[in-house]
Amino acid sequence: MTTRTTRRVLHKRAVGIIATAAAAVALSMAGTGAANAADRVTFADSVPSWATAANDAGAAPTDQTVQGEIYLPLRDQRGAEALAKAVSNPVNLGFRKALSPSQWINRFSPTQADTDAVVSFLKTAGLSITAVPASRQYVVFRGTPDQLGSIFGTSLHSFDYAGKKLVAPTSAPSLPAAVGTKVSGISIEQSRTLTKPDSIKQGDLGASGTPQLSRQAAATPVVVTPCSHYTGEHVVTVPPSYNGQTQYGTYNCGYTPAQLRSAYGLDTLSKRGVNGSGQTVAIIDAYASPSIVKDVNSYSQQYGEPGLTNSNYQQLVPKPSEFTDQELCQQPSGWQGEQTLDVESVHGIAPGARILYVGGTDCSGGLDVAMSKILDNKLATIVSNSYGNVGEAVPADVIQGEVNLQLQAAGEGIGLYFSSGDNGDEVANLGYASPDFPASSPWVTSVGGTSLGIDKNGKIAYETGWGDTVDQIVKNADGSLAYAQPLPGTRFVGGAGGGVSAVFAQPDYQKNAVPAALANGHRVSPDVAALADPYTGFSIGIRPIIDDTTLETGDYVNETYGGTSLASPIVAAQIAIVQQATHTSIGFANPTLYGIKRILPNAFRDVVPQNPTQAVAYTSATSGNSYLVSFDQDTTLKTAKGYDDVTGLGGVTFNLLSLVAAGRH
Repeated sequence: MTTRTTRRVLHKRAVGIIATAAAAVALSMAGTGAANAADRVTFADSVPSWATAANDAGAAPTDQTVQGEIYLPLRDQRGAEALAKAVSNPVNLGFRKALSPSQWINRFSPTQADTDAVVSFLKTAGLSITAVPASRQYVVFRGTPDQLGSIFGTSLHSFDYAGKKLVAPTSAPSLPAAVGTKVSGISIEQSRTLTKPDSIKQGDLGASGTPQLSRQAAATPVVVTPCSHYTGEHVVTVPPSYNGQTQYGTYNCGYTPAQLRSAYGLDTLSKRGVNGSGQTVAIIDAYASPSIVKDVNSYSQQYGEPGLTNSNYQQLVPKPSEFTDQELCQQPSGWQGEQTLDVESVHGIAPGARILYVGGTDCSGGLDVAMSKILDNKLATIVSNSYGNVGEAVPADVIQGEVNLQLQAAGEGIGLYFSSGDNGDEVANLGYASPDFPASSPWVTSVGGTSLGIDKNGKIAYETGWGDTVDQIVKNADGSLAYAQPLPGTRFVGGAGGGVSAVFAQPDYQKNAVPAALANGHRVSPDVAALADPYTGFSIGIRPIIDDTTLETGDYVNETYGGTSLASPIVAAQIAIVQQATHTSIGFANPTLYGIKRILPNAFRDVVPQNPTQAVAYTSATSGNSYLVSFDQDTTLKTAKGYDDVTGLGGVTFNLLSLVAAGRH
């Protein structure tokens, strides 16, 4: 060891960073000097856009570890893309000629030698290896900010972003050339801890639309609005609104599985045994509900549905001791409702399907590991993912690493369904309009959301875009009622994500199907849509976690949920029914769906603006305040005839999907 290196090691020891010495040894073993920039490979696209001087909050805390991920390039990137297109395109001779996991890995994955070299480097540097998938596409690891900064030739700071303090490098990370040439990207930042469930519980809103503390006394409602079990069950009088209308139905108590099957035209099929039997729908979320089977079976008994058994439900989940980054990832309790919604909605739409739940150890790299468990063993051909980032504010290297997993799925004939998001155009969070990633990727099916009215006969009474804006109903001095603001109000409380990607070019399947003036040469999402509005939402049954440390749960309750996290599993379950009925595996569905749209423009259930605007009356049980909730009111995302960036091609129908899967187009 040189004198200069010895001084460096001694200095690090003097300030208590023992592990960094191992990193210095690792660099020496690689035959590369850390101080020599010419001998290092720099990854400029691994710094998030929000890691700016203006957001810098100082050095990262030394008493925590940060999860990192190194991505390795595919051996044949263009070949993997060509295969994904060929397998998914109905007009290609390679249509549905998918590779097995071992075939795909042997042909496209990084070599074992390259992966071993990266793992060896990280271990020698003193980092803890969390996971390496069978596909060898990435390595997940953990270390302190000081360790990571020293090893990757940068400094890690905390940055104020999206209401949190997130760790990121202050400059582009780098690696010794001997290792760096084997690597395509580095993630030593926490942008993906913003990955969140795309679900919204029917909420209690205060006077300004903000949550109201339960200890505050509720006001006397100016409009009493009992929830309705179907559209039109309860009608109340409100101030004159759209076209002078004063009579509106009330918000939904929560639709049942039978109501959704009826509305989507599946009840008759279900009675004939076409209910998803023989199909597996995989669901990925972070962590794991301790009461999921008990909750689903209580729920099923409540609504006369079949329960879960060892033959139709399986889960691959980490032990609670393996959960990481819980505070950053909204805690296990923050994901429990998501898992419950996903499982109960898939089971409700396709009660004969087998469900595989795969839980991540956290909401970032843990989700990649969960995905790889499915892809590397082809445990399912349909995967529902009800989560997303805040827009596309993720480093480019990370996005490419995620895309490579999506290419693996498509090449193996596996369809990935992602919720499009719950914050509409994301302007409130980002200051600019953006779709959410991963739903914005051209290699997944992005599922948008609708507001759905179901009548007492189980038929669709109306369907429009999910984009809820609330306006409080107040009482004037003379006792008359009025709106606090001009309709629809200014408080946006949730809506389907979508819009034009700033990252991805327009895929071939969207050309001539998405209006050119909207796409402008870029990928637009979503692709299809289903119920997502919590005020026309879905009833779930759950024993909520009341202590995230012990995972203790409370009493069984019914809650009403929405979000595109509901829409994604609904569509995934519909696909399971199609695959059963047609004895086919659809795989990545977008090329087929858009191909049908070109030939049969009326094959989708088009979701269009309503005239007059559809709305429901809602009174908060907590605050006592009453509101008119107006639908299809996002600021920039609007429904339209044909394709739109709220609902995509529209609502899927079983007849359409049967035609798609049978390949009769």
